[in-house]
Order: sequence, then C-alpha cells, then structure tokens
Amino acid sequence: MTNSVNQACLDACNACADACDHCSTACLQEQDVKMMARCIALDMDCAALCRTAAGAIARGSAFAKQLCQLCAQVCRACAAECGKHQMDHCQACAKACLKCADECARMAG
Repeated sequence: MTNSVNQACLDACNACADACDHCSTACLQEQDVKMMARCIALDMDCAALCRTAAGAIARGSAFAKQLCQLCAQVCRACAAECGKHQMDHCQACAKACLKCADECARMAG
C-alpha cells in the first residue's frame, strides 16, 4: 500500500503522462508541425518516464526515488517547452508537468 505522498506522486505521474500524450497528438495536428518538434519529443519522453516512475512507485521499487528525481527534471523541461506555446493543449500539459515535477521532487526528497 502506498502512503499519501507516494499516492499523490503516482496520481500526478499518471495525469502528466496522459496530458503529454494528448499534447503530442494535438501538436501533430498543428499547421506548423516542424515548429512543434521539440514539444512533441519532450512530450513523448516525459510521458514514458512518468509511466516508468508511476510503475516504480506502485511496485515499491528501491529505485522509485531516483526515477522520481529524473522525472522531475524531465517534467520541468517539458513544462518549459510547452509553456512557450499558446495552444490550450500545451498550456494544460505545462501545468500537469509542473505539478508532477513538484510531486516527484517531494517524493525524491
């Protein structure tokens, strides 16, 4: 069973992964896809790492804290990139990434 800090981080990781998946898919529908390339790449990296971290937390892995530390870094990078774009999906993704970064940093603490 996970404690409340772990559960909050697990939930934030899953929500962030979903937001990143949505953002990358929506970015692919933008008129200037090439301009969105960095956003799409970071969305994919962030979603994958968030899911890995969530799995580690759920399993009680000995590496959960280290994965969360890296996840927080990638989430911050993704939030910074998404925050540059005014599309609703990018802004929502940036918000989810920042929340996840905060929860992962607390978990890794």
